[in-house]
Amino acid sequence: MTDASATAARRPGEPALTALGLGAPAPDPADASPYTFPGGGRWRTEVPSCEGPEALAVVLKEASRLDVPIHRISQGSGVWMLSDAEITEMAEATAERDIELCLFTGPRGTWDIGGSTRTDSRGAGLRARGHDAVAGCVEDAVRATELGVKCLLVADEGVLWTLHRARVEGIIPADTTLKVSALIGPVNPASYAVYERLGADSVNVPSDLTLDHLTEIRRASGAPMDMYIEAPDDLGGYIRMYEVAELIRRGAPLYLKFGLSKAPGIYPYGHHLRDVTLATARERVRRGRLALDLLARHGAGDDMAPLGSRLPGELRRFETRS
Repeated sequence: MTDASATAARRPGEPALTALGLGAPAPDPADASPYTFPGGGRWRTEVPSCEGPEALAVVLKEASRLDVPIHRISQGSGVWMLSDAEITEMAEATAERDIELCLFTGPRGTWDIGGSTRTDSRGAGLRARGHDAVAGCVEDAVRATELGVKCLLVADEGVLWTLHRARVEGIIPADTTLKVSALIGPVNPASYAVYERLGADSVNVPSDLTLDHLTEIRRASGAPMDMYIEAPDDLGGYIRMYEVAELIRRGAPLYLKFGLSKAPGIYPYGHHLRDVTLATARERVRRGRLALDLLARHGAGDDMAPLGSRLPGELRRFETRS
């Protein structure tokens, strides 16, 4: 059921524009998503691009200072870029605060020797090229989960299906969640529903999807959606802060991702990128505070899912055995 407060949220500038005779038509209740996260709540938060223990410490300190609630923290360089000690430190620090930690599986096509990713067509993009690349992603998944990581980020449909089968078979823990990267995110309801059935527990859609696109997706799938409220430049640099309340109304259950435009790329991370990584980590949290302040002003700040919640609820899957 759609929470009444979700449909009651006002639009930016609405009182002043209405007084001037420029008010917009009332939102159509039929556009609202009927879904919530299990246990209630229509949105969760995520801070992405947290590339190691030092960046994580900065995020946690800044989140405490600015009172920014965090449900999930994700990393983009990959499991292979972290030592066992670093993964363990990150897993323990997030577990202490009931925050889900999500690490990217690799290898991926854009770091491969395949030349097609460097052509104008971009070839197969981040997808895993060949058996060995899939094997590397599985190796990362097993290693990360053995060290306490509970969420894995994937950028290939075959890897997603393989890891879903692995958790069904007990090769990785059954409560491991699988998150689809924005770099292969679906752009229509049919493909979104396929990702759900392949094992996705949350699906990152491109930030250029329209509000109507979100409504269309919600008519086909209730799987949690991730969206950059502010996208990095290599994903378009879109800034959609003033739409946050309506994005939630249309797209719930929705992870609000606090990215950062006009910032240098930091993947794959190393200490040569330390200063910019820590500075951008801090600013992502600040951007989150700004988005949450907007939500509060627009009357949509009360629908947050409980902190510590991470599971996606009941989802539809393809059969894993013939």
